[in-house]
Amino acid sequence: MFTTKGRYALRVMIDLAQHTENEYIPLKDIATRQDISKKYLEIIAKELVKGGLIEGASGKHGGYKLLRSPDEYSVGEIIELMEGTFAPVACLETGAPECTRACKCNTLEMWTEFYELERNFFFGKKLSDLCN
Repeated sequence: MFTTKGRYALRVMIDLAQHTENEYIPLKDIATRQDISKKYLEIIAKELVKGGLIEGASGKHGGYKLLRSPDEYSVGEIIELMEGTFAPVACLETGAPECTRACKCNTLEMWTEFYELERNFFFGKKLSDLCN
């Protein structure tokens, strides 16, 4: 299950993609359009900036904007940044030590198949797909 943080981050990214004129979009405008607390969006935007998905600028014409075109973002990278790994079990996480039970684990194949389905689904969808 995905948290509001992940779902709202996706909504922020869609909003930025739909209002991209190469200008910064004030967070208050996004908050109003998306009916989300500006305070909560500040936390989300900060993480999106830290993760390298958007950039922010302060000042009179400040706000946020995408760093790439919407078709260069996968939904998976946005969700994974906000929610963490898609791996359903620890042994499938990137960089996990080799599991000593892998050769006799009756469920590993099932978890691997689920993980691949989920990753392929979300990483196969582009931000631009959600903007139409």
